[in-house]
Amino acid sequence: MIEQNFIKTYEDSFKKNWNLPALTDYKGDKSYTYGELAAEIAKIHILFSELGIEKGDRISLVGKNHSSWSILFMATITYGAVIVPILHEFNPESIEHIIDHSESKLAFINSSLWENINKNNINITVFETPSFALLKSSNEKAEETAKSIDKRFNKVFPDGFKKEDIKYAKVDNSEVVCINYTSGTTGYSKGVMITANNFAGNITYAGKLNLLFPGERILAFLPMAHVYGCAFDFLYSLSTGVNITLLCVSPTPQNLINALDEVRPNIIITVPLIFEKIYKKKILPVISQPLVKFLLKIKGIDKLILNKIKNSLIKSLGGNFREVIIGGAALNAEVEAFFYRMRFPFTVGYGMTECAPLIAYDHHNDFIPASCGSVLKDIMEARIDSTDPENDPGEIQVRGENVMSGYYRNPEATKAAFTNDGWLKTGDLGIMRGSRLFIKGRLKTMILSANGQNIYPEEIESRLNNLPYIADSVVVLRDNKLIALVYPDKEALKSNNISLERLTEIMEDNKGLLNKVVAKYERLSGIEIMEKEFEKTPKKSIKRYLYQ
Repeated sequence: MIEQNFIKTYEDSFKKNWNLPALTDYKGDKSYTYGELAAEIAKIHILFSELGIEKGDRISLVGKNHSSWSILFMATITYGAVIVPILHEFNPESIEHIIDHSESKLAFINSSLWENINKNNINITVFETPSFALLKSSNEKAEETAKSIDKRFNKVFPDGFKKEDIKYAKVDNSEVVCINYTSGTTGYSKGVMITANNFAGNITYAGKLNLLFPGERILAFLPMAHVYGCAFDFLYSLSTGVNITLLCVSPTPQNLINALDEVRPNIIITVPLIFEKIYKKKILPVISQPLVKFLLKIKGIDKLILNKIKNSLIKSLGGNFREVIIGGAALNAEVEAFFYRMRFPFTVGYGMTECAPLIAYDHHNDFIPASCGSVLKDIMEARIDSTDPENDPGEIQVRGENVMSGYYRNPEATKAAFTNDGWLKTGDLGIMRGSRLFIKGRLKTMILSANGQNIYPEEIESRLNNLPYIADSVVVLRDNKLIALVYPDKEALKSNNISLERLTEIMEDNKGLLNKVVAKYERLSGIEIMEKEFEKTPKKSIKRYLYQ
């Protein structure tokens, strides 16, 4: 058990950082200091109390990153209730199911999402975010209470809200504070029960690394309803006194570049897709030029070129960060190798929702290509289900402070998730050298060839996705033959006026190029062009089970 009480961490942080900026809505009109954030939390606590919310009750929260989302999340867990953050990208039926399955007593939903919800399936009080207007009520007091919340707040704190008024619920680290419903690549949602200790393990470890300091800045553009963005962009930052700018607009490449330039964050927390796009769109066209290719082979000159590319990239990302932390999925091997070669300050971590999320991490100075970091010292343990864990891939199994207490109302899935001796089965295949993990692929996606070879489709896809006019791919086995489903780069096709007939020829060429560099048992028999983009999780991983 982590010694530092998770909820007490925020009591201390809000008091210590009272006058520092806490939350800022990018291109919005809302900004809060830590003191103002604490006051808004106190208002929500009054609302909860008036509506009869009790410790342990579940409260659903549906919406994009926004200051109101942040306030509601913190208000819920500091009240002693359990937050159920629901990704705004879930379809209406999934949102309705999660609210019902979690047995939520109250829900907060963005108005644009509420329009598509079947109101007959929601039988609890619902408030709109960010306005907190009442959308639906199962409580006669709800409307009156919502309208008079400021008046009630002033009555409770007639002399104004002060530091000493911050007093949060006593929540033991063993208690569940969040139920996070997964959106995986190989199946459907399960409610992961995250304890205060799970979150405490993550923020305690990050705190020891001194990733951020009071008064520094971070741009939260990953969905905070997902545990990766929630733990580090949000919870760790608030525990440290950091100013969180919430990207309230669509995270298009241009919006992201503009926001990074304006915010100039001290740390960037992202997913592989962002850097894979930067490499393919901005870097690959440059380094593929014959002259540049030649110069990159000349010792000394190669460093000059690489430094120029690196400095230009750093500047485009705000120019103020110490490290880029990439997580959520494996980084393309070619992309990773190039960024490592030019000494770009990045690292690749490893985690999962069931570990809230972190399992392994290395500082960028210690990062080793193809690895996903070292298992968190004194926080987590890992083992490989293999007779030769350093060389022969097996399932990665973990235990420790960050491991969930189970799946909500799903004892069968909980039992299946753990070994008989209590280790969490990650579903990932890998090897471990010392404490450092190397991911080889997903257990559920591994393909067994006709001659008994283990094929990891992710490794083939990693190479395939850097070939011309390929945006995304999924490798599947059909009639004992490997087939690549490919979604083409529509933007590149349009700009270069590539016909469908020509595209078919290009894909045949791509197949030949790939088959020259992979093992014989990894060679493709064919490529199928997909008309529609692959469905993806919020981490931008393809929902592979839909294409088997």
